[in-house]
Amino acid sequence: MRRFQERSQWRPDSGCQSRRRSAMSWKSELERPPPRIVRLFGRFSSFGWLMGRPSPPWLGPWGFGVESFANGQSGSCGIGWPAWRTNLAAGARPAFPPDLAFYLVKLACELPDKADRSLSLWTCGELARTVQDEGIVDSISVQSVQRILLCHRLKPWRVHHWLSSDVPRDEAFRRQVLKIRELYTRSLAPDERVLSLDEKTSIQPRPRTNETLPPQPGGVPARVEHEYVRMGALNLMAAFDTRTGEVFAICRKRKRQAEFIELLEEVDERTPNRIRVIHLVCDNVSMHRGRLTQAWLKAHPRFRMHFTPVHCSWMNQVEQWFSILQRKRLVAPNFADLEELESRLMAFIDEWNATAHPFRWTKRSFDKILAKVDQAIELKAA
Repeated sequence: MRRFQERSQWRPDSGCQSRRRSAMSWKSELERPPPRIVRLFGRFSSFGWLMGRPSPPWLGPWGFGVESFANGQSGSCGIGWPAWRTNLAAGARPAFPPDLAFYLVKLACELPDKADRSLSLWTCGELARTVQDEGIVDSISVQSVQRILLCHRLKPWRVHHWLSSDVPRDEAFRRQVLKIRELYTRSLAPDERVLSLDEKTSIQPRPRTNETLPPQPGGVPARVEHEYVRMGALNLMAAFDTRTGEVFAICRKRKRQAEFIELLEEVDERTPNRIRVIHLVCDNVSMHRGRLTQAWLKAHPRFRMHFTPVHCSWMNQVEQWFSILQRKRLVAPNFADLEELESRLMAFIDEWNATAHPFRWTKRSFDKILAKVDQAIELKAA
């Protein structure tokens, strides 16, 4: 290792010849056979020196010697990993046996209920406790369990929610997705409009028992009283223009076909007569498909309804706007009653419409879902 340091140090008077010699020296060192090691736990595993074979001379008592540092030994060497400091003459083992790692990986890849543990998910501490209680090992630290799991890229405490849909991902599903994509991305005719409609339900005023305090200098955040009084709830029904970002909305205490028709009438009243086709993108709830709604649509032929695929509400652009509303106006609700709640919601919508902007959706926004549909179709055909 000392030779490495001497040859890698650059000297001003050495010139190109010294640099060539340094490169050749490195090459000769790289061609030397590496120390014999044993792989313990598979592909992404830890490595340990073979039993009975001493460590290379450049390894100090903690695995790092002075010669392994170009600028000398650092202060952190005294707190290095103590697994290397092993008295092989006393029969101590430099690492846990491979069988323990295999058992830990097997245990982590099963739900805790199968191991008769009343847990939702495994943690490193619970895995260490389980293998000790079962007598697999006398003692093992949480850090050792974590290192073994890390070698296999296992994190059993993490959760990813997914939905097992009853709706098949077939050609009909694919056509629906392509239809919504076309509405969002193609150039519209001068007499067309595309609106995204939905409802944000159960918005509560939640008046606080003490007033909300504003933030103060010195890092003092806004303070909101935890206790509040229930005063009912409102349903916000909104339509988002996918090309301009303008929002049409009404607030009602109930959510039925009658209230949905009121929103459609609001849109019809505020849309100029030169617009002959209004495309409505909605989800599949019953109030969008009921008899009263269908009768109203039949009497207003310029309205055309388009439904998103089942369990694909993220395709409804108004949901994106609802997220903005939630973060900017409803993150700490404190309204005196339903009337004030409605007034402040409509004021927020007026402020939004003053500087409205659309959301940037492209054909690539649908690539992920279309790839899954194509994969499902191929598997079905195979």
